[in-house]
Amino acid sequence: MPEPVLSLGPLTRSIPKQRWLHLNVMQLIKCAVLRYSTAVITCLFVSLSAGAQQPPEQPKVKVNMLNVCSPSVDDQKEIAAALAKVPKQPLFGTDFEVDRGQTSLDEPAGFLQPAPNTQVAPDRDTAAWVRIRHEFSVQALFSTAQYSFSKDARNMVETLMFRVREPKDLLQLTIEDSASSVTNPEAMLSSNTPVARVKLERFGKSSIVLARCSASEGNPAPDQSAYEPLFQSASSVISNYRRLLAAQQVVPEELAKVTVTGERHKAAKAASKLPPKRK
Repeated sequence: MPEPVLSLGPLTRSIPKQRWLHLNVMQLIKCAVLRYSTAVITCLFVSLSAGAQQPPEQPKVKVNMLNVCSPSVDDQKEIAAALAKVPKQPLFGTDFEVDRGQTSLDEPAGFLQPAPNTQVAPDRDTAAWVRIRHEFSVQALFSTAQYSFSKDARNMVETLMFRVREPKDLLQLTIEDSASSVTNPEAMLSSNTPVARVKLERFGKSSIVLARCSASEGNPAPDQSAYEPLFQSASSVISNYRRLLAAQQVVPEELAKVTVTGERHKAAKAASKLPPKRK
């Protein structure tokens, strides 16, 4: 068999057979590598283009709107059932707590949140509060009853919370009423102030809220006569526990102590700003 001839334009020369085979194999490898590299670059370009065209997926936010002025029939039944479970003559345990203090209203505590229709004074800065907590006996559905009373320059807010011992559906029941500070705390505590808000916090579900709603911009006040039995039931609960927790006696006494302490702090702060006396 004649040896292969390698053509180099005007020059022609013969090469050994093994050398010729080696050159052909190398040429085939180069072609295969070139095709593979071209395919990889093409796929990478397509992937980057697709990624650039698709914007990052935004996290989904779920918002639950609560109809506090007119809850559904099912929600009304749950509110009525929760109020009915509150013991009228509870057996309290030996543990209890009475606390008092003064809180800046720039970041109010949870139990100092006013009702929806409560007026907010633009010049107020602090609120004095008293908290009374009693534990129920082990057999009770609820673990604690916590009563709170707060007073600022314009409003007084009364809040009663019941926490469930072993929550399965209901976590906490909250009842709240409010009054203007034109009267003194003794007057509010001695009268049956109508409840303004009832809230059920549930396990794994949205809360249920019933609140008294007033007229808004150009709209009349909604008809809430159908919910009056629920408001009356809640008012009876908070009136009963106001008596059971001796709030009529404890709250005025503790508020007076807060006032004295607050005046001492103000006097000490004012004295610290005075220039030192010369000897």
